[in-house]
Amino acid sequence: MSTVLNLEEIYFNYDQLFEAQAKQLRKMVQRIYKCSPFYRHKLDEAGIKPEQIQTIQDLNKVPFTTKAELRMGYPLGLQAVPEEQVVRIHSSSGTTGKPIIVPYTVEDVNTWAEMMARCFSYAGVSNRDRVQVTPGYGLWTAGIGFQAGVEKLGAMAIPTGPGNTEKQLEMMEDLQTTVFASTSSYGLLLAEEINKHGIKNKLALRKGIIGSERWGDKMRKYIEDILGIETYDIYGLTEIYGPGIAIDCKNHDGLHYWSDHLLFEIIDPATGEQLPPGQQGELVITTLTKEGMPLLRYRTHDITRLRLKYCSCGSPFPMIDRVLGRTDDMIKIKGVNIYPGQIDHVLKITEGAASEYQIILTRVNGRDRILIKVEKQEGCEPLKIQEECSKNIKSRIGIKCDVEVVDYGSLPRSEKKSKRVFDLRE
Repeated sequence: MSTVLNLEEIYFNYDQLFEAQAKQLRKMVQRIYKCSPFYRHKLDEAGIKPEQIQTIQDLNKVPFTTKAELRMGYPLGLQAVPEEQVVRIHSSSGTTGKPIIVPYTVEDVNTWAEMMARCFSYAGVSNRDRVQVTPGYGLWTAGIGFQAGVEKLGAMAIPTGPGNTEKQLEMMEDLQTTVFASTSSYGLLLAEEINKHGIKNKLALRKGIIGSERWGDKMRKYIEDILGIETYDIYGLTEIYGPGIAIDCKNHDGLHYWSDHLLFEIIDPATGEQLPPGQQGELVITTLTKEGMPLLRYRTHDITRLRLKYCSCGSPFPMIDRVLGRTDDMIKIKGVNIYPGQIDHVLKITEGAASEYQIILTRVNGRDRILIKVEKQEGCEPLKIQEECSKNIKSRIGIKCDVEVVDYGSLPRSEKKSKRVFDLRE
């Protein structure tokens, strides 16, 4: 009698994965100790010799790498290869201080393109697709990263870059674009403009590859319903190559990450201790194969968990949850810690609420006040939405707050990333 295996009931063998990654980790630590003055000093200062790092568990005694350290290393203080091996740099925006400049070798560029191509492949994109790349080019990693993946896959890249929405729509129609890549905010704006212009039936869109910021299920469903497409959540950081280090598959139940190039740990953000697979915490990444600027235990501040079960899509790559939020985006109010991603979930279960919202924090007479502005779907009753949303926030998050329901489209749209939290407390 044959037995049909249900992959949803089979737990991913992380012990086996970590054992395989440990071999790469040992080589990586030896390499950076030899080639990176930054890491040689960092490990020496911590009293750690490379040979002491043999397993993933040994990482517990290794100090984290932080964004502040990367900024202090400006411009190229973390470069770990000779100048003649660097073929490109990228940079963070630098909106909160000095930008982080990341040097890439030829091998880094090739590895990144391969990871991006995997992402497109997992999203069902083929060499017969035409992919419109709307994220920014230049020092930002997104535009050129998406384009490299498209070209590696053998599809047609349409490098429109950001903005000029009228031109974007014209190109989509004239070139019969089948896939677009964008931030979630711009994906929403494109969907609304296509709907407003009534041109959906003139387009050939079938998929959207969307990332760069957290987006909820309600926004995802809206974009998919308006355009009649399937969307995929892509994840990445400028410091770790750029976009393309993880993506969801056709099951849309978590993000597969490329464990042959990246080691993922989950830690308790308060204590820094490693957490076992299945527990939610902060994602820490070690780049196993990166040459230009390898990173050892880089704190991403993103909140997620390692998924315990194999994915029924058959992929051999492990998974993380979609990112809930960031530790530095956490709001503490009335003794409760809140992540914006929790509001996304509330909107998902609130009938008549649209996907867009703002969280406004003020202090009145020494007491904190939280106001959540929520857009309503057209034709829905504001008072009913307000009451249900307030009730859901109280039951799901544990706080009482004011809810203001506003007309659909009245909150600002963005061609880049949307600002959702406004802390006006002194």
